[in-house]
Amino acid sequence: MAWTTSSTLGKVIWTFLISMVPVVELRGGLPVGITSGLPVPLAFCAAVLGNMLPVPFIIVFIRKIFAWLRAHWPWMNRVVSALEARAESKRGTIEKYGKWGLLVFVAIPAPGTGAWTGALIAALMNMRLKQAVPVIFVGVCIAGVIMSAVTLGAIHLF
Repeated sequence: MAWTTSSTLGKVIWTFLISMVPVVELRGGLPVGITSGLPVPLAFCAAVLGNMLPVPFIIVFIRKIFAWLRAHWPWMNRVVSALEARAESKRGTIEKYGKWGLLVFVAIPAPGTGAWTGALIAALMNMRLKQAVPVIFVGVCIAGVIMSAVTLGAIHLF
């Protein structure tokens, strides 16, 4: 079946947007793109770009966002504290292994890992944008390769 430009564009946009969502990220967006019929390289690029778009904003602004949420919506304090505690629990490993620890953390496609949490950890550790973004990008690309292989393997099994 041949894909029209508009349907391909819609699938690329959908893959991109799903990959931006916290928790779901590339680990959900890439399989959706591939199984919707996008060529793997196109789905991969859309998912990586979608997953990476929020990263610099998280690193730069998350502390201010958390402070604003606490000041304006006190009931969000519990959610913010939970997010901070989750990131803080990974801090020791990241500090021990440095950039390699952050890279592996982002690259492993498991629950609770990924670009969003990696960026949050980087922000709470006061990592500079120019240090954290390339490491997170490589981790996202590795996760993308893993998820592409898993998705293609699952497609061929079923």
